Amino acid sequence: MGDKQTIQVTIFHQTYALRAAGEERETQELAESVDRLMSAIAAKSPSADSLRVAVLACLHLADRLRTLESELARLHQRVGEKSERFRSLLDRAIEGH
Repeated sequence: MGDKQTIQVTIFHQTYALRAAGEERETQELAESVDRLMSAIAAKSPSADSLRVAVLACLHLADRLRTLESELARLHQRVGEKSERFRSLLDRAIEGH
């Protein structure tokens, strides 16, 4: 991850100089994703100002994050359950020898 660098991105017709660590391309791709989302929201609400569009985009992203966090928690639980089952099966297999 190393040192931070300044990366120029354009989101919803505004240019920003961001300080970011990591790959510049990843930051550019994130900015493009946010730009597409905001443009899609603006297309559905042509009279909305940029602040409203930004808030709606944030709500959309927060909802997506919450959904993904829930899915991740369920996956962690399943992995834990499977690991316990495999440990139990392995213990029984070892005891049988």
